Amino acid sequence: MGATAMTELIEHVRARIGTRTLVLVGLMGAGKTSVGRKVAQALQLPFADSDHEIESVSRMTVPELFEAYGEVEFRALEQRVVTRLIADGPAVIATGGGAFMNADTRAAIRAHAISIWLKADLDTLMERVARRQNRPLLKTPDPRAMMRKLMEDRYPVYAEADLTVTSRDARHTVIAGEIIEAVNAKLNQSMTKVD
Repeated sequence: MGATAMTELIEHVRARIGTRTLVLVGLMGAGKTSVGRKVAQALQLPFADSDHEIESVSRMTVPELFEAYGEVEFRALEQRVVTRLIADGPAVIATGGGAFMNADTRAAIRAHAISIWLKADLDTLMERVARRQNRPLLKTPDPRAMMRKLMEDRYPVYAEADLTVTSRDARHTVIAGEIIEAVNAKLNQSMTKVD
């Protein structure tokens, strides 16, 4: 897609998105934060990372929260933060890997946002998460087996997202452009149903 066509597409999507928020879901390492920033920048929308928001309101890191309160309490806090961020739309939000697994969070996203699953294969995810040591769920003797298990458990739920875009070894701007194109197609489909 040429620069002029992409500019027109961005303007078109921005004008039609209304108050809806774009919510990126997927496993750790899928690129939700990096790509989400590019999508927000292109659409001139605010960007938020739910994990960063949680750390800001709690004054603790995600690993510290897991350690101190456990996953159940962390997920409850996460649900409140994601729901608040969605209500503040329009925006682009990158969620933590487990956020979309919470039924209440999914319902809030479904009601007020367009969800985009950034789907990545195991090798891509492992290569990316190996660069960072702040992944509480991967503090295990076999992180690859744990990631595979997370994929088995979560991918069927992530598949409930409105859109799926493949995250791979490509520039973030390329993936962001694909997300914007997918959102445009979704908005066109919604308008066709209304007509």
